[in-house]
Amino acid sequence: ASGRSGVAPLEDLLRRGRMRFRGGGGGLPGRPDGSLILWAVVGFIAIWLIFTSVHSIAPGERGVVTRFGRYSATLGPGVGITLPAPIDRVRKVDVESIRSVDLGSQSSEDLMLTGDQNLLDIAYSVRWNVRTPELYLFQLAQPDEAIRQVAESAMRAVVSQVSLQDAMGDKRGEIEAQVTDRMQRILNAYRSGIFVQGVAIQQADPPAEVNDAFKEVTAAQQDAKSYVNQANAYALQLTAKAQGEAAAFDKVYEQYRLAPEVTRRRMYYETMEQVLSKVDKTIVEAPGVTPYLALPQVQKQQQQQRERQQ
Repeated sequence: ASGRSGVAPLEDLLRRGRMRFRGGGGGLPGRPDGSLILWAVVGFIAIWLIFTSVHSIAPGERGVVTRFGRYSATLGPGVGITLPAPIDRVRKVDVESIRSVDLGSQSSEDLMLTGDQNLLDIAYSVRWNVRTPELYLFQLAQPDEAIRQVAESAMRAVVSQVSLQDAMGDKRGEIEAQVTDRMQRILNAYRSGIFVQGVAIQQADPPAEVNDAFKEVTAAQQDAKSYVNQANAYALQLTAKAQGEAAAFDKVYEQYRLAPEVTRRRMYYETMEQVLSKVDKTIVEAPGVTPYLALPQVQKQQQQQRERQQ
């Protein structure tokens, strides 16, 4: 009896342990208690609600909320709360990063026709960013491809209105501004939610087959312009000189009108001074005086003496 009483508490302990794992009796051995399963389900639901209802939006992002696949709202930077998935879903869109796409100068199909019926091999890039994220996500099926097509269409339209020389020269800035404006108007009509930051022309040359010949023509045109500019400058100099001489003659004429004889004699003296200063002179005076004075030799001797002294 005493041995039996010692075994009974041990059997009771084992029986209680088996009942805990069986969920109060019955069931398969080793299966956890139903309360543990319940708590596990509750914990999973809580985690799922937290991760699908609370959203952290970075400063440069916007969160586009869709409810059952339909646009509902846009979350700003910070922490946003929505209904749990699959009721609400959030797609984050970067609205601050400037994106770029390069176009042109890849094949003969990219050549453009200018307003003076010349072919232009042009390469350019488009910088853009997302301005309205909900429009960017839902209005265009392929936004990046749409930007490429709109940029090419706008560039061809603008290039067709300018000459080849203008496209290669000083009007690049005007072309870039016009293409940017035209692209923005088209994308706004599409309700794309895209803002065009700018267009930059990286290359604008004739086709490679005629590029060398065109460079020679351009060099010849620049030489011609240089000669024309030199001729115009020389003409301006002659005009200014003639105007100055005319003004001086007018002053002399005014003096001549006031004193004709004095002015005539002064003009004679000034003219003779200019003429005689450039020729060798021999002075012959009256009898009894040295008949010859070699002024040029005297002047040369005086000049040589001054040079030695220096």
